Amino acid sequence: MSSRKTRSVYPGTSGPWTGAPARPHSRSRVCLLGLPFAVTKAFAIAPDPIAELLAQSRTIAVVGLSSRRTRPSYGVAAYLQRAGYQIFPVNPNETEVLGVRSWATLESLAEELARMGSEKIDIVDIFRRSEEVPAIVESAIAIGAKTIWMQEGVIHEETAARARAAGLFVVMDLCVLKEHASRISTGEIR
Repeated sequence: MSSRKTRSVYPGTSGPWTGAPARPHSRSRVCLLGLPFAVTKAFAIAPDPIAELLAQSRTIAVVGLSSRRTRPSYGVAAYLQRAGYQIFPVNPNETEVLGVRSWATLESLAEELARMGSEKIDIVDIFRRSEEVPAIVESAIAIGAKTIWMQEGVIHEETAARARAAGLFVVMDLCVLKEHASRISTGEIR
């Protein structure tokens, strides 16, 4: 009998420090990708930042929101409104969209919210061409928004880096409707 001490990575098992259980355990202790179960389980249950963002956010400024029902911005904003988010249209060419007054700029929206004592904008959802993104992001930084969301096809790496450096969470080239719907269906958010 060896006098060597044994330690296990897994509670309730005995075996050498190698991490391999010496005897079967009532719970599965498999290795995935060469990593012990406990490590891979931690990766598997790591929080999804987009799910957290969507669960914690309540206010969304939709830049480029159109009143035309055939436009993607309208469909996405209508879905988000039905899902319980407070939508703020930002489009100088609109007066009202989805029953909500439209603002010409993010700054004018932020001034109105501050005057009313309302919440700040959680997400600035951008439905504009990529070359228009830098000015929108600068406005979002100025008003203290928490997140920049660039819809599918809207990509601007330099501006995304600028937003991250200013402390904003950035999502690029993804549809907020699709991301929300997929997480609702899997139960990641309610």
